[in-house]
Amino acid sequence: MRIILPALLCVFLVGTAMKAEDQLIKTALRVTVLDDSGNITEGAEVQLYKSEEDYKKEVNPVTDKLITNEKGQVYFKELEPRVYYILATKGDMNNWSGGVQTDKLKEKKVNKINIIIE
Repeated sequence: MRIILPALLCVFLVGTAMKAEDQLIKTALRVTVLDDSGNITEGAEVQLYKSEEDYKKEVNPVTDKLITNEKGQVYFKELEPRVYYILATKGDMNNWSGGVQTDKLKEKKVNKINIIIE
């Protein structure tokens, strides 16, 4: 009994440590979409692209389109720490005139950017 209890405790501690490691923040991007008056835009479609060419042609998106929530935000998770091009649209409003390129995303951080659509 004296050997079993410490062994079980070790197994528990190793399992707990592994789960904590799995919960580390992965590289993510939070995009907030605003209209040209600075109001949040719920229901806008947001798409990420790896290159300016793909962005302009709207081909080869990095992920599925996401739709902004009531705070005008979408979250892209588990991204590579690199530069992305963002296309946001709602109805006839978009960010084509001021297309958005992110800075290189910081690894294991939630990176944040605001997009203005007109």
